[in-house]
Amino acid sequence: MSVGRASMRHVDTTTPSLTLRPFTVDDAERLLSGEVDPRDGWEGGYSFTEEPELLREYVDAVRDAGDPAPFGPYLVHLVDGGITGAAVGGVNLFGPLSDDGAIEFAFALVPAARGRGLADHVVREALALARANGARIVRAEAEIANLPARRVLERSGMGECARTDGSITYEIRY
Repeated sequence: MSVGRASMRHVDTTTPSLTLRPFTVDDAERLLSGEVDPRDGWEGGYSFTEEPELLREYVDAVRDAGDPAPFGPYLVHLVDGGITGAAVGGVNLFGPLSDDGAIEFAFALVPAARGRGLADHVVREALALARANGARIVRAEAEIANLPARRVLERSGMGECARTDGSITYEIRY
């Protein structure tokens, strides 16, 4: 894993197969204003521009609670031959850390990026990012019916810690 500085608190995390790029308030406000950058493109045509309510909620949450960086939302970009391409998903580390050093995260990939093992890399990098920034407990939830997501979390070393009728919460402790 290599980390390149985007600012003091927002950094890209790059591996040979992917880059986790922080999604900042500036990014959200730019998209809400209608300014689109070619780097905003998503594999399969999806973009946050199609979900302005999510962008507004993110901006409002940061204004209310402060910037969660280095936690918060990251876009997942494929890397091919050292070139960072279109976004294929996202991961959100819901920071800041709790008093006991716990944090939760969620991840998703566009359909075109699924089934290639990329989710394993995304989850590994999310766990590494959380741990490198002081997390002692990391949790993620998956719907019971989402067997691929459950298997990714299990392969990453996370174990079941809670269950409801519709979901399983996984956790790893450091």
